Amino acid sequence: MTDGNLLDRIEGPGAFDDGKDPGALRTIGEVAKALGIRQHVLRYWEEQFPMLRPLKRSGGRRYYRSGDVALVETIDRLVHREGYTLKGAKKALQGGAAKAAAPAEQAASVSPSAVPAANAFAYRARLIALRTTLVNALHEA
Repeated sequence: MTDGNLLDRIEGPGAFDDGKDPGALRTIGEVAKALGIRQHVLRYWEEQFPMLRPLKRSGGRRYYRSGDVALVETIDRLVHREGYTLKGAKKALQGGAAKAAAPAEQAASVSPSAVPAANAFAYRARLIALRTTLVNALHEA
């Protein structure tokens, strides 16, 4: 997949609809808005994932290349949709197991016997997060 295809796949109100070229540099605010990820999370991911290195200009201002945006989208998919821990996502990216593929491409490449296990893991991660939210809400009440 090319980086332009990734930018075409980003949908919703936060998509890059600013008239810039798809390969243009993006600020951390633009990337955060387009992908629905908070800026402090992107800065934290820079510390956790050595391969995520946006350009830094004077004053520490970050500029994300299209490859950086693709990597952020992949990290977001692994962590928030597939239930990986940050450590697990880092290993998957370093090992080449994680690819920035479209969901339809991923479904076609996964064997039918692996789908229930992968779904079970993602559902379990979501249930744990929900349980934690509920426990915190009960403690606050």
